[in-house]
Amino acid sequence: MNGAVAEWLEGLEPDDEDLAQRGLLARDDLVDIRTQDGQTVWNTAAFAFLDSAPPDSVNPSLWRQARLNAVHGLFEVVPGIYQVRGYDLANMSIVEGENGRIVIDPLTSVETARAALDLVERELGPRPVSAVIFTHSHIDHFGGVAAIEEATGEGAAPVIAPAGFLNAAVSENVMAGVVMGRRARFMYGGPLPRTARGHVDSGLGKHPALGTHTIAEPDILIDRSGQILEIDGVRMEFQYAPETEAPAELTVFFPDFEAWCGAELVSRTMHNLYTLRGAQVRDALAWSAAIEDARRMFAGRTNVIFNSHHWPVWGRAEAEAFLVAQRDVYKYIHDQTLRLAAQGLGPDEIAEEIALPDTLGEVFAVRGYYGTLKHNARAVYQRYFGWYDGVPAHLDPLPRIQAAQRYVGAIGGIEATVEQAEAAFATGDYRWAAELAQHAVFAEPDHGGARDVLARSYEQLGYGAESAPWRDVYLTGAHELRHGIAASDTVGAGAEILDAIPLDMFFAALATRLDGLRAARADRVFNFVFTDVGETHVIVISNGVMHHRRGNAADDADATVSLTRNFWTRLMRQEAGLLDMLGSEDFSVDGDRRALYGFFGMLEQPDSDFPVVTP
Repeated sequence: MNGAVAEWLEGLEPDDEDLAQRGLLARDDLVDIRTQDGQTVWNTAAFAFLDSAPPDSVNPSLWRQARLNAVHGLFEVVPGIYQVRGYDLANMSIVEGENGRIVIDPLTSVETARAALDLVERELGPRPVSAVIFTHSHIDHFGGVAAIEEATGEGAAPVIAPAGFLNAAVSENVMAGVVMGRRARFMYGGPLPRTARGHVDSGLGKHPALGTHTIAEPDILIDRSGQILEIDGVRMEFQYAPETEAPAELTVFFPDFEAWCGAELVSRTMHNLYTLRGAQVRDALAWSAAIEDARRMFAGRTNVIFNSHHWPVWGRAEAEAFLVAQRDVYKYIHDQTLRLAAQGLGPDEIAEEIALPDTLGEVFAVRGYYGTLKHNARAVYQRYFGWYDGVPAHLDPLPRIQAAQRYVGAIGGIEATVEQAEAAFATGDYRWAAELAQHAVFAEPDHGGARDVLARSYEQLGYGAESAPWRDVYLTGAHELRHGIAASDTVGAGAEILDAIPLDMFFAALATRLDGLRAARADRVFNFVFTDVGETHVIVISNGVMHHRRGNAADDADATVSLTRNFWTRLMRQEAGLLDMLGSEDFSVDGDRRALYGFFGMLEQPDSDFPVVTP
């Protein structure tokens, strides 16, 4: 298969390797970025193995994308606009002003942002930062901002962001952060080695950077399309594009450079309508419409498109064609999913049936390196119809473990099930082999033969996947079957990000940790008075439900807690416990202490390392 695919690849858009290198000004052979305590944040040598022909263990199309995403250095987009690429999952873009620089998207971590800015200043000369633009509310586009703030010169540089940025940036991972974090380790191949049999790419770039994450409150909000700013002599025309790739997103056109920054509204891949780490389904119609709005506003004046990921698109005709393909792919998935649903197909059948026309399918910039046609079609179905596909037997199915045990029994027992899985594997029917073996593992999780054939099936599915997240999901599943679940290596949110989270969000998230059955007969009222920020929050436990409001203290409270925001943050980060409550000057209780400690005792501690591929 690889030979045929490789031959096909050679006939399609062969100039992308040249475009990914175009404008290169400087490159260090080795980029090795570490935290102060020596933890590796970013290392380009880890992907040196990509400098070869595609092996059988990687889809050749994904190998091509992985090689292009491995190109790193400082690049000139047009005179006066530059990008640092390959220093993080995202790009940092630089626009030269009259006296300083405007920085767009300061990467994921302080460490990678500082290294990128050092490269810029080394090659282009030191200049102060005159403004910072956050294009949207995902952490790989703002987390390194503290490094940029160090370079603002005598005065603080304004931070420009889309309306709703701060709320979106800090809230997405609060309510469901533990589950998202666990699933993100699968999506981005956290425990996998960087090899041709492990993690090779993320589709958008190499991988999310670790390190120190920060945030800044915006000074200027973009809340409408057509908004115009001029900073440091640079004219900017903004598009406000919320509820597209991110809840809060903007794009910006630079008329003096005839250049449009498309943020992550457009990328050189099909993006996710549903991201595998878990998130609310994105609106395919709104996304497509926003791309069309950008096309109408800017394409006729644009000679180059540069984005938050990948390499630019040069040329007016090329920019127009790029935007048309990006616009059309999301609306095509939307429309065809609903057409097939109206023919009576469910989400799984639609995922098998739907296909892109050649006019889109042969365009690399909309191929499924990140999102995929299959799971995006399922996402459209979910957005309109929810989890229930209309089949009565699916309305109240057996839980996975019970169903697995009964399937295995119906097949003839664990050995017969494993034998059938092995037979399917031998014929290359890896999806069916995985289906059978997954039932076997859920029925008898310690059965070595079941785990082995499931791991091998996952590996083969991963090796064939064109989507980098699909590959990482499969290979991470195999890795955990073989080696167990590694302790979470996810770097937690920085203190600055935790401090930016409104206390209302913390209490809303806290309600999801309450054991409802244990709390059902323990109705309580508590006041939490935050002495350093001047806020009072009241929580009410009723029928096993925790309600919350901010306002005046309740007169009938069982207890009133006085504490500082810093102490609360320590509690949330599990850096403080009951003994600290008893002895800290930052924490005091007036009222029924036993009721309060009983409440804390009914809060469950989430498990960041829960099993996924085993019961």
